[in-house]
Amino acid sequence: MRRLVWFVFVFLAIGVGIYPILYFVVSERVGLLTAKSTAVLENQIWWVAFYVHISFGAFALLTGWSQFSKKIRAKNIRLHRVLGKIYLISILFAGTAGLYLALHANGGWIAQVGFSGMALSWLTTSILAYLAILKLNIEHHRIWMIRSYSLAFAAVTLRLWLPFFDIALGMGFDDSYTIISWLSWVPNLFVAQYFINRKS
Repeated sequence: MRRLVWFVFVFLAIGVGIYPILYFVVSERVGLLTAKSTAVLENQIWWVAFYVHISFGAFALLTGWSQFSKKIRAKNIRLHRVLGKIYLISILFAGTAGLYLALHANGGWIAQVGFSGMALSWLTTSILAYLAILKLNIEHHRIWMIRSYSLAFAAVTLRLWLPFFDIALGMGFDDSYTIISWLSWVPNLFVAQYFINRKS
């Protein structure tokens, strides 16, 4: 069961991590872009933030899961450290760009506050993880990294919730997106805390 959970976890992280490639190879509006207004899509700063967010967010997803692999840490601690640095640098860019994008999110101010909270929480937990390892406090580093990656994993849970609200509940995009702006990351933190308490 544990191996199955780990496999699904890694599969989803890698799957959503490579998903942004679609935005670079397809010229038409795809994914979440189909719901954006013309005013937003004509904003060049928004486009820069969008590509920075999805690119570095992908790096964070693709490198972050490996930080929890005991085998990688045991066999190659140098690789663990390099991937950890890539992960934290990626969050600095993806989180900052995400904070800008949050201000233009569909669903009004509730969604905008929700996604802004996620971006700020992601940046904060990652900075605290970095500060902990600078002090060689491995336990605190591990705890904050779990919380940080649970927020990175919001990219996955958001894409799992969207079809559920659309197909199962038949809700419109803006209404469902308003709920998902919170549902995609707040429960993740509770799950992260569950694993932290279990490990402790």
